[in-house]
Amino acid sequence: LADADATHARGIALARELPKGSVLLLRGELGAGKTSLVQGLAAGLGITEAVTSPTFALAQHYSHPDAPQKPVLVHLDLYRLEQPEAADELFAQEEELAAEQGALLAVEWPQRLSFSPSQAWQLQLNYCDDGRKLLITPPAAAQ
Repeated sequence: LADADATHARGIALARELPKGSVLLLRGELGAGKTSLVQGLAAGLGITEAVTSPTFALAQHYSHPDAPQKPVLVHLDLYRLEQPEAADELFAQEEELAAEQGALLAVEWPQRLSFSPSQAWQLQLNYCDDGRKLLITPPAAAQ
């Protein structure tokens, strides 16, 4: 991924490829493009509102304009949660909501959790010589 635009475009494509209700765990250094990827996911899901990193809000819910009461994307950022118990609790609450609604759940900084959800897609963004590299690992059941 050469730049933020390429990362965004990959997010759009990924949103169209993933099964409904998927859980995505996004790992990468600060500035690696996690939020750009989520912005692309949102665009691919038809979300028209601006998507920002929920670092301070911790969770953002986004709906398609045709169904404003039903989120199609739940975006978590666990960066500020230093206690695994707090991260686990927030994740459990948001995962339940996302599952009930069939929404995509995108989690930045999942390493704050005390566990790794077994049915989650693992997305690793790394810097490389010519931009960023995205490694996608499907859940064990999807392989």
